[in-house]
Amino acid sequence: MRTPIPWEQVEAKVREALMEDAVDSDVTTEAVVPPTLQGSAHLIARSAGVVAGLPIAHEVFRQVDCSVRFEAVVEDGTFISAHQILARLNGPLASLLRAERTALNFVQQLSGVATLTRRFVDAAGSKTVVLDTRKTAPGLRALQRYAVRMGGGVNHRSDLASAVLVKDNHVAAAGGTRQAISLARLPSRPLQVEVESLEEMEAAVAEGVDVVLLDNMDVGQVAEAVRLTGGRALLEVSGGVSLATIGAYAATGVDRISVGALTHSAPALDVSMEVDRTWHRRPCS
Repeated sequence: MRTPIPWEQVEAKVREALMEDAVDSDVTTEAVVPPTLQGSAHLIARSAGVVAGLPIAHEVFRQVDCSVRFEAVVEDGTFISAHQILARLNGPLASLLRAERTALNFVQQLSGVATLTRRFVDAAGSKTVVLDTRKTAPGLRALQRYAVRMGGGVNHRSDLASAVLVKDNHVAAAGGTRQAISLARLPSRPLQVEVESLEEMEAAVAEGVDVVLLDNMDVGQVAEAVRLTGGRALLEVSGGVSLATIGAYAATGVDRISVGALTHSAPALDVSMEVDRTWHRRPCS
């Protein structure tokens, strides 16, 4: 099973997570569960939300024991209800138990990001793009960005090398908005500039930037920015947007809204693994 995530990153992150959990030294399972015991289980949602991370859970079980059979019942990006089965598993019971927590950690965290993203996207409406930010858990950016896409959001720049984005500290270092823009121009790279006032915004638009980020402006200021810009540049609201306010910001006609909370504050979706209480011993080969 493959996803729009660079798969080598998934494999590496799964190996790292399994090593962190010392799955090859599960003293409890080694003591209690005979290696010949076969079992089946299923992943089940305990609350409603948008699922993400099932292909990664599959990779967890594969790396622990390639004989485990993993069948996803739903696809990532699907809105699921409470008590809905997400995947079914079959294989050595010891392997299922060793992989359980790591697989659930990925699915719970990524489904939480996808679920929160869907809530923001729905609240913003169909005319405004909802973006993530670089405020991601260290080492998990590619996975969290994937979860944002599964929730209907759009990814902002992936790292410092992928786009030019002039922020307040760059402006201060350069001695002003116009000076920073002049220094930051690179061929074949769109130029984005963060501003904190309408005056800075007008200066950035006059310099021909591609995207202006309206940092921590209230709804009234954003509405005025949309009027003054008149479509000469893409406008993006950034900073402090919540589920309670995103609808009002979107109603101003702004093009994009970036929300750091999608990745840094998403609560995990409640997902668990239930082992079927019937199992059998694998015959000797």
